[in-house]
Amino acid sequence: MGGVVATPGAVDGVRVERVVTSGTFSLDGGTWDVDNNVWLLGDDVECLVVDAAHDTEAILDAVAGRTVTAIVCTHAHDDHINQVPSLRAATGAPVHLHPDDRVLWDLTVDDHPDVDLAEGQELSVGGVTVRVLHTPGHAPGACCLYVPQLGIVLTGDTLFKGGPGATGRSYSSFDTIVRSIEQKLLTLPSETMVLTGHGDPTTIGDEAPQLQEWLDRGH
Repeated sequence: MGGVVATPGAVDGVRVERVVTSGTFSLDGGTWDVDNNVWLLGDDVECLVVDAAHDTEAILDAVAGRTVTAIVCTHAHDDHINQVPSLRAATGAPVHLHPDDRVLWDLTVDDHPDVDLAEGQELSVGGVTVRVLHTPGHAPGACCLYVPQLGIVLTGDTLFKGGPGATGRSYSSFDTIVRSIEQKLLTLPSETMVLTGHGDPTTIGDEAPQLQEWLDRGH
């Protein structure tokens, strides 16, 4: 499932692709079935992989022989990083994670990430710039990836179509995620496409008017 996603902006040869993978998410003694969006951003020569979930073979099929410049983890819940070791071994790509999420990473992966993500950091792939936004709340080290040239933001589990990511489990906070969304995401251009960690895309313009509703319901 998945394929190339049409984006508001365009840069010659650069595309974003979605690979939908299936598996489980486990935390706090519970396990749930989930479908995850794995995002590939790049051109015909190189790409970065965002959230290596569930199925290394499917991800490598989508990579299609390109150089993987980075494996970027929006956060370290196990369903977003369980294929990091095998994908890193297959591609040699460095793994990027915000250090505040090591508490979750260490529950799943024995090895360590290679590069610390940080607010304002910029990555480059296929001639486009990827800007890191630290957006804690769903997880303490959660990050979103903003690509202004394409008009997209990859939000992991921070913002979905219809509201914030879940904050009912360990290391999460509703007040913190709402503050992150309000300050870091809803300030982006309204036409910015939101590419989420699960489910269908949305836009900043579609989500911004719902902020008060989220506050009123508390999730």
